[in-house]
Amino acid sequence: MTTTDRRGLDLTDGERRALADLAAFPLLGAITGRRSRRFPVGGRIPAGELAFTSVRPVQPLSEVERALVLSVVTGVTGRHFGISHHPGYAPALPNYSGSATGRTFPSAAGFHTTEFFFTDDSGTYFLSSRDAAPAPSGRGGNIGDGNIGGGDIGDGGVEDWLAETVGRYRKISDHRIHLPREEPYLEGHNTWIANHPGSLLVIPIADLAQHFIANVAFFLQNGYGLYDDIHDREIPGASDPSLRHAGDPFPLSFVEQYTLAEASAELVTAAYNGHLVLGALGLGGWTFDGIDRLSVLGASGDPAVPGLGFEVQTDDRWSLPNPTGLPGVFETLSRPHVADAGEAVARFTERKFGPGGPFHPDTDGPWRDTPRVRASAAPYDERFTELLTGQIAYVDDVFGKIPGTVPTVHILNYLQAQHIDTDFYDHHFDPGAYLPTHRDHQDVWHS
Repeated sequence: MTTTDRRGLDLTDGERRALADLAAFPLLGAITGRRSRRFPVGGRIPAGELAFTSVRPVQPLSEVERALVLSVVTGVTGRHFGISHHPGYAPALPNYSGSATGRTFPSAAGFHTTEFFFTDDSGTYFLSSRDAAPAPSGRGGNIGDGNIGGGDIGDGGVEDWLAETVGRYRKISDHRIHLPREEPYLEGHNTWIANHPGSLLVIPIADLAQHFIANVAFFLQNGYGLYDDIHDREIPGASDPSLRHAGDPFPLSFVEQYTLAEASAELVTAAYNGHLVLGALGLGGWTFDGIDRLSVLGASGDPAVPGLGFEVQTDDRWSLPNPTGLPGVFETLSRPHVADAGEAVARFTERKFGPGGPFHPDTDGPWRDTPRVRASAAPYDERFTELLTGQIAYVDDVFGKIPGTVPTVHILNYLQAQHIDTDFYDHHFDPGAYLPTHRDHQDVWHS
């Protein structure tokens, strides 16, 4: 059963002081002090030159520590500024963006197709932020006002931001995700440590179906259709006279690789932000890709390893199974979550132009006359919608899925956060292997 966790955060005075110290931690210190610190309390390396067994008990992250890491990775930071000008659209505003929401990491043209799952000793959760509205007061959603980055803790700014993140936790299981400590579920070098007891494992996932539709719309609106370079034939609509560059299409494989690369940038930067804050907090952990994606999503082929339980499709045209989404939780704009390309395009269009979308006049925003700016975006007319639907339908029909040559959903990097055992680093490393924040972590955060 799926539940929504609406718990607040009850901070101690010590945690409030620790938050003030965290807000003052230097960015350059976080960047230059970043390392993969993999050895946790309760950990064990059984053999080799770095063999070591921790005598300290496993220690999960506190509620506040977890909320901080997740807020930095996924958090809503206000409304983004969109694309300001394109001479081919003027005087209309370019209509590229898929969401009005600004988050802690960038997204190509504001598409924002990444969402998040996380797992720890308390269970497994979905954490959605791509269309989340900022807090009405602006607190917890606007870094620029100084409430978060400026260290002004007294007005509750950072606490509101953390609570807003916690309010979006959605528990989908009472158990940590199960991944056997062996290949092929984990890369061999991660079998001793990935998803370790006590750790927080954050799983960013990109909706490549939606990202691909956004890119096809982008190319069509800039006058370019698609060409099926896999089968050496034009995709219907690529020579439509309404396109400024009719008859000069982009190869399908290029657009799909472009989609994969753009979405990967979201995944990596979100995880990297989390890695930076680990040092500032005095937590260990690292970003890595050494967990089998299909096993995490639910396509391992082993009923004892259900992963996140995504819907999984197979087809003789594909070399690998294709997870498409988790029904009722994270559904991509692909079958079976939509009936066909027409529904996929309609839902994509509604996300952009409907209530809460970046081009709906009632969506709040950063401009002095936000309704006027949002309403000035170039619309999707009937002819454009037909072209977009036709090109997406071709890919779906010929390849059996959306996108055609890359997965429908994509995982690249994970972030793992944990309490490190400084005894391991004192035993095996020269001084300087960890930061003063790691040395003082227990006193600062858990005294």
